[in-house]
Amino acid sequence: MKISASTKGLLISLFTVIAAFGIYFLFLAKKNTFLVDNPSSNTFYFKINEGKEGIIAGGQTVEVDLEKGKNQIKVFDAQKKLLYDSAFQVNKIRGLINIAHQDYYINEQFYGYNLNKDSLITSRKATEIDGKNYVNAPKLFNQLYTDDFYYNTNEDYDKVIKNVQKVESRSKIFRKQDFLAYYKEYYKF
Repeated sequence: MKISASTKGLLISLFTVIAAFGIYFLFLAKKNTFLVDNPSSNTFYFKINEGKEGIIAGGQTVEVDLEKGKNQIKVFDAQKKLLYDSAFQVNKIRGLINIAHQDYYINEQFYGYNLNKDSLITSRKATEIDGKNYVNAPKLFNQLYTDDFYYNTNEDYDKVIKNVQKVESRSKIFRKQDFLAYYKEYYKF
């Protein structure tokens, strides 16, 4: 059986499209997740929306399923004594539950062609952390839930920027110590 040239071309193009989608979904697509994070040294038990009980040890991050809209969480200490029962609103497709109410910082990084990052960064009011001023106005977060960021604690900023024709920014949430280490590295202070 002989395959015509047009059929060969169709098969090659279909294979190319399937390969391109495969590469995108395996390596390039950003996974949207909700995390419960615990930077403290304590262990917590928790139940979200009266579901299965979860456990998170000190320094761990756990992926959880949340629904858009109102959600409820019950948090227990290591002896399973109720610490708090709270509700929060989910509006976006990724978020972070700060189970230990520790300090996090949401930092914004700018991208773009012919971008004067220094002027954008220094035009903002500095934020004081532990008695030192930090430029670029990182936002302190220490409540139960936020989805006011683009990159979660378990993700890095993009190394390759896809659209550099205009100035854009992406925000990332950091644990306090991770932010201080990132700041020292990125801003070379």
